[in-house]
Amino acid sequence: MKTSYELAMERLSKSLPATKLSEAQRKELAELESKCKAKIAERELFVKGEIVKATEKGEFEAVSQLEKQLVSDRKSLLANLEEKKEKVRQADS
Repeated sequence: MKTSYELAMERLSKSLPATKLSEAQRKELAELESKCKAKIAERELFVKGEIVKATEKGEFEAVSQLEKQLVSDRKSLLANLEEKKEKVRQADS
């Protein structure tokens, strides 16, 4: 008897067959992910530092804006990463 997870994976593989990636593509994808993680970490450090400064000054409106900016930046970087990854996947197809 199969679990619901196994059944779902079977349905998914029927609708979207798995593509074989070359070793070069895998390396490029890993490098893209690594760079993206580094950019996100860099951005988080910077913005969190700004949040601390704003909190010390009592600028709570600025803190709220900075938190929203951090979320927006993270979403933007991740969306950019997915676009680049898709280009790599489609490169040799």
